Amino acid sequence: MRSGIEYKVGNMIYLSEAQTSKLISHQLAYNAVKQAFVAAIADKASLFPVVNAQGANPDEMFSLKSAATPELVGWKTGSYWPDNHKHGLPCHGTNVFLLDPLTGMLQAVIAATTVNAYRTAAADAVAVNYLARLDAAVLTVFGTGHQAEYEVLAVCQVRTITKVYVVGRSICKAENMAKRLVEKGINAQVCDAKSACEQADIIVTATTAQSALFEAEWVKPGCHISAMGADKVGKQELPVALYQHARLFCDFAAQSIVIGEFQHSRNIAITEIGRVIDESVLGRQSDDEITIFDSSGIAIQDLFVASHILALSQS
Repeated sequence: MRSGIEYKVGNMIYLSEAQTSKLISHQLAYNAVKQAFVAAIADKASLFPVVNAQGANPDEMFSLKSAATPELVGWKTGSYWPDNHKHGLPCHGTNVFLLDPLTGMLQAVIAATTVNAYRTAAADAVAVNYLARLDAAVLTVFGTGHQAEYEVLAVCQVRTITKVYVVGRSICKAENMAKRLVEKGINAQVCDAKSACEQADIIVTATTAQSALFEAEWVKPGCHISAMGADKVGKQELPVALYQHARLFCDFAAQSIVIGEFQHSRNIAITEIGRVIDESVLGRQSDDEITIFDSSGIAIQDLFVASHILALSQS
């Protein structure tokens, strides 16, 4: 198979990484993820438990997330092979499989490694657009990896961000990320965690942390927080003490309390963001309110984004 070509095997379509990387955009991902969040709370939607597994070596990991709606059925596989860089290959890999909802036959395979970065960042952007103050202008991002940069770019699509503070364990990596953002026309600089939180209107965490990245008292009234990193048991980015002073939102509650950020507390009220989007529940209710969105990552997001890309490839 030549890269960048759409192939059909019977009635099945394959879209390569080269092709999907050209088709994806922040706007496409935003529109698809917004629709997915509403679809996730519908009566006929089904989201199934996440399967986490490993390869022959302990550091090699992959997962499977699956879901079904009346219109879309399928699953996403994500992999992490840390030694791939030695072979000139990406360490992370993603593929989405779509089934025909009428027959169960394989309809399409979408190579989605780059797409997945946009899809995850789009969840953040949707949450920010519905929960952050309209005048939110200062963004603090925890994390200096591949995904953190996408998060900043997506948030800048929905709010007029005048300042970005980058917080990372490695000063060198934080400086490199800030430099990349500046090259994209974003006013960014490295900052320590406390000062960055105290000045932030929006805080985004995109890390692999297993303990809180900052103190609850550092967060000022009116701040919105998007926690993007927790997607398996044991991960944690936020201080639990912050929950009692905030309104809590997530992509899918049943998953959030098992593998998401909210696994670390019990008896808390969590609202799915789809209910804010469809206006059955109010989002932000005052300028002083602290809002938290937990993105554990749900398969319906992947199915909707893949479906949008598939449709665009055939237009």
